[in-house]
Amino acid sequence: MSDVQDPMPGDQAPDGPAAREVDQPAPLEGELERLIAVQVREYRTVAGLTVGELAVRAGISKAMLSKIENARISCSLTTLARLAAALDVPVTALFRGADTGREAVFTPDGEGPRIVQRGSRVGHDYRLLGALRGPHKRMEAHLVTLTEQSEVFPLFQHPGTELLYMLEGAMVYGHGDAEYRMRPGDALQLDGEGVHGPKELLKLPIRFLSVVAYGDAVG
Repeated sequence: MSDVQDPMPGDQAPDGPAAREVDQPAPLEGELERLIAVQVREYRTVAGLTVGELAVRAGISKAMLSKIENARISCSLTTLARLAAALDVPVTALFRGADTGREAVFTPDGEGPRIVQRGSRVGHDYRLLGALRGPHKRMEAHLVTLTEQSEVFPLFQHPGTELLYMLEGAMVYGHGDAEYRMRPGDALQLDGEGVHGPKELLKLPIRFLSVVAYGDAVG
């Protein structure tokens, strides 16, 4: 007898990390059908269409569309073309993600390459934890350790959005004209186009994680 209970009426859908959880990967057989199912359902939802409304637009039955969205049928190229036209997207959009490798970067403790910045000689250490680049630079992560007071603080300015998460110590971090007093557990998200960097080291040693997410336009 299963210990898993069905949700009671009125239960809220999970959010946060729970909402991003997925089932174990299915076998490769039927992978293309599952990919198309996800894309069709996603584009239909974004367009604000019901299954019935999209079926009418595409000139197919509601039952067939339901099977397509549940990966229970291999549809013809003609049907895919009709769905793409009804969703106002190119046919290739329904195959997005097929035969695409999924990149991951693992960096063991202490093995990230050291990035030389102003202040490196006086105990400002920047370690690259990894970067996801693909066709465009997408994300970089650094572990920053500050162990010495310095009169020279490196300032940064770059495309994209940056997340800072304090792990140890305390500091005042500047972004444009604003200043933020940061302690362990504090997080700061900022627009990388604004000049930013440490302004005052309050409690050494200081360690924080810096994650920069770039837009597709960055090469």
